[in-house]
Amino acid sequence: MTDLERWRLILGEPASRCTGGLQAEAARRDAALQWLYGRDPELAERGVRKGGSEDSVLQTVDWLDEVHTLFPRETIERLERDAVERYEITDVVTDPEVLQRIEPNPALLRAVLRTKHLMNPAVLAMARKIVEAVVRQLMEKLKTEVRTAFSGTRSRRPSIHRNSRNFDFRSTIRANLQRYQPEERRLSIEHAKFVSRTKRNLEQWQVVLLVDQSGSMTSSVIHSAVTAACLWGLPGLKTHLVAFDTNVVDLTSDVTDPVELLMKVQLGGGTDIARAVTYGAGLVDNPRRSIVAIISDFYEGGDDAQLVRTVKGLCEQGTHVLCLAALDEEANPDYDRVLGQRLANVGAHVGAMTPGELAEFVAEKLR
Repeated sequence: MTDLERWRLILGEPASRCTGGLQAEAARRDAALQWLYGRDPELAERGVRKGGSEDSVLQTVDWLDEVHTLFPRETIERLERDAVERYEITDVVTDPEVLQRIEPNPALLRAVLRTKHLMNPAVLAMARKIVEAVVRQLMEKLKTEVRTAFSGTRSRRPSIHRNSRNFDFRSTIRANLQRYQPEERRLSIEHAKFVSRTKRNLEQWQVVLLVDQSGSMTSSVIHSAVTAACLWGLPGLKTHLVAFDTNVVDLTSDVTDPVELLMKVQLGGGTDIARAVTYGAGLVDNPRRSIVAIISDFYEGGDDAQLVRTVKGLCEQGTHVLCLAALDEEANPDYDRVLGQRLANVGAHVGAMTPGELAEFVAEKLR
């Protein structure tokens, strides 16, 4: 593909007078991009692309077949993500033919959770496979982070236990320098060195995750469910998971099956954080060995004064209160900073943590 064709694909039909037309495969790529991005009202107003007048010609399932043929994997993932998140093309996750062709990814998982109430039982069963696949990927990634957090810190003391995670690179090089072969530029290692890890002194702690299930917090709900599943059953730790909007639902009994848990979550509705925190406070057994993590955007629809009072009471009795604005990989903070500051003023930790960072925080408290 020439540079002029690439610019024509980026800029759309108005650029044809400068770049020339498109032929064959490039024209098919343009039609696929037009089907999706031609419906963007902002671009239409600026004349960058024509409006989506040909939408009826190409069905979603046909469009997916085209993009999987015409574009590399990274571009396909971006196009699918924009289809479900930016333009809310719900048949991407409610049409059985489409679901059979699409590659499971986090964007589709979020779309499934938002639209599962529109699905008939057969489609819901297919959508559940997407949930299972993505949750499995997230679990594998987070399990590694949790194991690292709870395995103890590395010590300078040598160890006789040979474990790749405890391999001491610098000491191994020093111990085998005399075996360096200059002509081959190779170091023969006869004696590998390993370090030990400090043992964590685990006492019974309690973690209460309170998760806002309003529509804007979909990623946080997903990662909270996976985080809770990874924390569940760790020695010295008792985990609770509670979802809330204007109601409070204790999902702790489903923590071991994050797929089932996510399929039960009802996204949307208002937000009553104060009510949820009051419920969470009632779960605390030993205040000084408890962590209450509130995952929300903190745009309170309930009684904000009551919320501040309840958080203050938890902090004063020695409970660690975390007010987390995000719990996804990016941890981009988006929250009511005024209310966040009020909660920080009474002793809460306010900010953002990835699931791995939350696991590390919990592990440090369990020392």
